[in-house]
Amino acid sequence: MQKLIINVRLNEWEMRGPNPNIPYSPEEIAEDALACAAAGANIVHVHARGPNGEKSHSPELYAEITRRIRAKSDILIHTTLGNVYLEGDAADRVKHVEAAMPDIATIDIGSTNMDRFDRAAGRFETTKQVYENSIESCTYFARVMKELGVKPSVGIWNVSFMRTTAIFMEMGLLEKPALAKIPLCGGDLVAGHAATPEGLEAFFHAMPSLDELFWCVCTKYANIFPCAAVAIARGGHVAPGLGDYHYAELGCPTNAELVRRIVAMARDMGREVATPAEARRMLRIPARAEAARA
Repeated sequence: MQKLIINVRLNEWEMRGPNPNIPYSPEEIAEDALACAAAGANIVHVHARGPNGEKSHSPELYAEITRRIRAKSDILIHTTLGNVYLEGDAADRVKHVEAAMPDIATIDIGSTNMDRFDRAAGRFETTKQVYENSIESCTYFARVMKELGVKPSVGIWNVSFMRTTAIFMEMGLLEKPALAKIPLCGGDLVAGHAATPEGLEAFFHAMPSLDELFWCVCTKYANIFPCAAVAIARGGHVAPGLGDYHYAELGCPTNAELVRRIVAMARDMGREVATPAEARRMLRIPARAEAARA
C-alpha cells in the first residue's frame, strides 16, 4: 500500500474561539507548517488571512506565506482556490496561485451550494451562496496550473465531481496520478456528503484506481478520526486541520498534535507515512527550482 499523505489544513476559514491555535499571519502559518512537518505531515494547505483572521485573497500575502514556509521546511505547500468567497472571472481567481507558485493548488471541479442550515431556527442562514465552477473555468485552471508547474488538487464534493475528475484525467487535463481532496460536511453544512464513514464510502464505487488518483479525506465542522481510519484502511490519505474544526473534545490541540495522532493511528494500522520528499515523488511534483527552470 502507498505510504500515507497527510495534508494539514492549517487555517481554512475557521476563526479562533474555543481553540486559539489557528494561525493567521504568514509568520504564524510558517511556524505552524514547520511544527506539522516535524510531527510527520508532508503537505500543508494554507489560506491567507488578515490580522484579525479575516479572509484575504491577496496575491502578495500568498507569496509571502510560501516564501516563509520554504525558508523553514521542505514540506509541500498547497494553496486554496478561494472557495465561494473569491468571485470574478477565472483569470482573476487564479492570480494568487500565479503569485505564490505553490507546489499544489485546489481546483473544485464542480458547483455546489455553500449555505448552512440553522437547525435551531429551522431556516438557512443564507440562500444565495453558490460556489460556481463551470467546466470552462476548471479547464482554464487546469491548463494554467500545468503551465506553472503547479499540481492541481481536485476538490470532490459529491460523486458527480468524482465522475468529472475521471473525465478530466481521460482528457489529459489532469496528469496521473491526480491528487484530490474529498470534503465531507458536518454541522449544518450540506454542500457535500455527510462527515461519516458511510458518507466517504459512498464515493468508492466511482473512484479511479489508487494508482491513478491519490485522494485525501477532510471533514468540515466534524472530527476527522472515524473517516481517517477508513481512508487509511482503504489506501486513501488524510487531510486533518484546525481550519475545518476546533477539536474541543480533544482539548483544543494544535495542528501538529492532530498530525501526531494521525501518524500514530496509521502506524497502529500498519501504514507508514511518507516524508515530504517521498510525497513529492509519489505525486510527481518537481522541486520548485526544477519547475521554474522547466
